[in-house]
Amino acid sequence: MITQTMYRTFRFLLILCGAVLLYSASASAHCQVPCGIYDDHARVKTMLEDSATVIKAVRMMNGLAGKTDAQSQNQMVRWVMNKEKHAQNIIAAISDYFLTQRVKPSQGDYSERLARHHAVIIAAMKAKQSASETHALALEKAVMALEGYYAHP
Repeated sequence: MITQTMYRTFRFLLILCGAVLLYSASASAHCQVPCGIYDDHARVKTMLEDSATVIKAVRMMNGLAGKTDAQSQNQMVRWVMNKEKHAQNIIAAISDYFLTQRVKPSQGDYSERLARHHAVIIAAMKAKQSASETHALALEKAVMALEGYYAHP
């Protein structure tokens, strides 16, 4: 038989679990909460760090190409995974932060900003798809093209 105390405890735990799930789902979506806390310059610097990691990963992968020993293959997989992760970080920053919060149709240069931000996403996608240093460097250049919009205050 379920007592009133057991029912209340169960209900409390259920509500608590729901709150934890709700908080954890929204905690990573900072930019979709209208909090007004923005550090655009820091986000661009982080994307530049991510692009530097993509460049290094591609260089390391090319250095490991053709090696068949287990250690080299292990390192190759690790560099590929890191390249993918850091390129995806850039795509997420552009999509989830800049395009949703910082690039606005009311801006006089909206079309240009939109095109430049889209160029970063395309460059990151190409960097993910290949082991070409050309694509990795193009990603860095595309991110650098955004710096003028988000100068340090």
